[in-house]
Amino acid sequence: MTTTDTNRDGAATTARTLTDEDVLALATRVGRKAAPHDRAHDVDATFVTEAYDAMHESGYLSLPVPVELGGRGATIRQMVLAQQELGSWSGAAGLASTMHLYLTFVQCWRLRRGAPDAEGVLSKVAHDRLVMATSGGSDWIAPTTVATEVEGGYLFDGRKVFCTQAPVADVISTCAVLGEPGPDAVVLHAGVPMSAEGVSVVATWDTLGMRGTASHDVVMERVFVPAGKIVGTRPYGSLSGPLLVAAIHFAPLAGAAYLGVAKGAFREAVRLTQGRHEPSAAAVRQIGDMRTRLRVAEWALLSAVAEIGTDPAPDHAVLETVMTAKRHAVVEARTVVDIALEVAGGPGFFRSSPLERAYRDVRGGPFHPLTPEATIEMVGRRVLAD
Repeated sequence: MTTTDTNRDGAATTARTLTDEDVLALATRVGRKAAPHDRAHDVDATFVTEAYDAMHESGYLSLPVPVELGGRGATIRQMVLAQQELGSWSGAAGLASTMHLYLTFVQCWRLRRGAPDAEGVLSKVAHDRLVMATSGGSDWIAPTTVATEVEGGYLFDGRKVFCTQAPVADVISTCAVLGEPGPDAVVLHAGVPMSAEGVSVVATWDTLGMRGTASHDVVMERVFVPAGKIVGTRPYGSLSGPLLVAAIHFAPLAGAAYLGVAKGAFREAVRLTQGRHEPSAAAVRQIGDMRTRLRVAEWALLSAVAEIGTDPAPDHAVLETVMTAKRHAVVEARTVVDIALEVAGGPGFFRSSPLERAYRDVRGGPFHPLTPEATIEMVGRRVLAD
């Protein structure tokens, strides 16, 4: 099946409908190019540049962009499958690209609602290799960065942590509080160019795992943000507005990236077990245990995105759905990697083993908001409020 569209110059273009097999093959291709470099990036805490070179070359980072704007129109479901596959080869590449891809889906969501700037952003992703980063992990509901109103816009001042892809990002999706932090303050959301005057990256990423994501600090010192670049507002301390939309699109892809790490660990444990003359009954059982946990976790993610649909509503019922699935994915991913290390035994204890890195990388999953505990608290409060 093919579809006919027009490109930005008005010329007719023909694109074959994107299939699950297409995105999985692309993710595998990128993953195979990234995997040989993962250990070096982990040791040196350097960014996974080879993975991003492969993503740019193949168009992986623009997969969700609508066909008429130069992308392939991938669905969230398809990118959940793709990110699992990519994460199985390179956890850092899977997580780093998640931060760009979920923001791409947010722009698609905004485009469907008539946001005047969304088409331009998506076109730049497809044609100009625009890479988007986020400071959501440090901002969350109560950012410490402040906004000062000046003529024509605002000055942003503050320091953001956990800014994945900082070395290669072109723009960072961020926010700042206008007014004294508290119930009467307003949070402003905007995309800030990394090249803007007053923006700097401070190399701080020295962590237990996911070292190849280069999630350094980004410092903003009197960074001017034009009023027209403010994409939305929300009350201080509230998970609503632009942040709610972002969280909804983030959760399935983040869960998929960490589940991919677990799939890679499972693959290595199977390889090691198959190489043994006579695997123990315990090892065989553990292989089966890992396989079932992975399948159910994948079902959770795929069922969640099927439930919310291709154009999710920005409400807390949708948030509960995707965060519940993400919680299950990251918790099960951690368990699977632990089991894989037990199956491997001594060989998995060496730094040269991909299992050693997977053991550390997968620990990052529960840190992303909403954390597993915060998720079940949210669910419980919603139940009691009904």
